[in-house]
Amino acid sequence: MINEPEILTPKPNPEGQLLPPPSVAPVALGPPKSVIREYFEQGLVTVVMALFLMTFIAQAVQVPTGSMQNNIHIGDHLFVNKFIFARPTKWLGPLLPTREVRRGDVIVFKFPSDPKVNYVKRVIALPGEEVAVRGTRVFVNGRELPEQRVAVRQMGPHYSVQPEVRVEPATPGASYRVYYDDRDRGGPEEEFESRAEFAVNGPVVVPPESYFAMGDNRDNSLDSRYWGFVPRANIIGHALYVYWSFNPSDPEAEGSGNPLLNFLYRTNWRRTGTAIN
Repeated sequence: MINEPEILTPKPNPEGQLLPPPSVAPVALGPPKSVIREYFEQGLVTVVMALFLMTFIAQAVQVPTGSMQNNIHIGDHLFVNKFIFARPTKWLGPLLPTREVRRGDVIVFKFPSDPKVNYVKRVIALPGEEVAVRGTRVFVNGRELPEQRVAVRQMGPHYSVQPEVRVEPATPGASYRVYYDDRDRGGPEEEFESRAEFAVNGPVVVPPESYFAMGDNRDNSLDSRYWGFVPRANIIGHALYVYWSFNPSDPEAEGSGNPLLNFLYRTNWRRTGTAIN
């Protein structure tokens, strides 16, 4: 049997007199919030969440130079995973999976000589390993590092990419490409390499808690061959993918005096979502 809802009707008291139905006391809601206060509270929450995200989870960085061409273009804006290399903790470990830095990782780090500047390079050698650079080949612990070498024509500091001239067959195990200037390497190991101090004139051993990092554009990269090793404490995170690519200085990019048109024409939309390998 379906129970009918109770209707509040007057009920008689013991003397037979009807009593008024019970009344419900009104709830005080308080004065309404102003529009300014609501926007302020929403903005404050957004700022707090953004600060938390940038401090512990992720960060966006821009690539202004060609040291990682053609894998990373000038003007690429990268999304960086900051927690992946974090030291494991009891409360954070189960929530955010972490791991150690691996050879081949593209890392973002604070330049050892100027921590205000962020660099993007590839990890070549790990702590305790011996690394040596001989011409276009890199050796770690006496064994050649598997890389696919590509000869390019260096067009200048503002071009987003360098034209490929010759692609060598990939060596077994190679997972990324490195790029060299298309030039005659028949003589001594070039003036470029003779200026290097680390790992070129002789093998070096990577110190503890440090890494040897190089740019993928090997003839246009100021890296560990020149200024030494990357301390682990300087590493910000692991480069994941390109979320925007915009190089207004590229001579080959279309554009005009209109800022909106420049944004539309000089943005490389095809780079959006490109994974960093």
